[in-house]
Amino acid sequence: MPLKEKEVKELLITAIKAAILAGKEIMEVYATDFNVEQKGDDSPLTLADKNANEVINSFLLKTNIPIISEENRQTDYQIRKNWEQCWIVDPLDGTKEFIKRNGEFTVNIALVKNGIPLLGIIYVPVSKELYFTNSVGTKSFKYVVDDTLEHYRYILDNAEEIHPTTSKQPPIKVVGSRSHLNEDTKNFIASLTEETEIVSKGSSLKFCLVAEGKAHVYPRFAPTMEWDTAAGHAICKAVGVDVVKTKTGKPLKYNKEDLLNPYFLVQ
Repeated sequence: MPLKEKEVKELLITAIKAAILAGKEIMEVYATDFNVEQKGDDSPLTLADKNANEVINSFLLKTNIPIISEENRQTDYQIRKNWEQCWIVDPLDGTKEFIKRNGEFTVNIALVKNGIPLLGIIYVPVSKELYFTNSVGTKSFKYVVDDTLEHYRYILDNAEEIHPTTSKQPPIKVVGSRSHLNEDTKNFIASLTEETEIVSKGSSLKFCLVAEGKAHVYPRFAPTMEWDTAAGHAICKAVGVDVVKTKTGKPLKYNKEDLLNPYFLVQ
């Protein structure tokens, strides 16, 4: 049964609140001499990842919409394939950036329907910048969160709408990762006919740079998972920026059997 716009708006507010409060948990750990574990895939894990995940789950479980989170045990695809909609969550995107203490890490929450991202929320705990779509996924916004905030609806009414750049003047600003500027990425940049400039950012902030007009294109020729991209994809899609597979030119899909993304372009 399709959700009504009012219901989706309530889901958006719930996800925004979950992201901001998860960010507070992350910052509490950030201020300590935290330990770093290694997961089975050799990716790092901290107490901040775990605590943020618990906070987000506590909010999203109440919506009765199933959750795919990096830090949850994954549900078997034979069950997942029947989900019409689901949350896709990365409670701490950019754990490597968190460990380096460079501030470029985020909380990512997306609502996906039939494989397509509908809502996207990205929160940056250090700068308190919040990026999000509206409840119908047709606009995206940015808001700097105040510690005294009590009414989350205030954010919806007072956030600044963001837009991608329309400038064709060189240089072409290409978003690159501090960790993943590999040969394929270098070859893509070399293929551009205009003068280029590399804009480095960690985590899902790379999507935000394109969505708010601070970069033109983000090529990703390195492994990512669905929880790394779903929220950023929603935010970009809402402002008319495409997030497409490099091989087919078709949009990334979500809640796939394999949660690994193919290589993609954001432009």
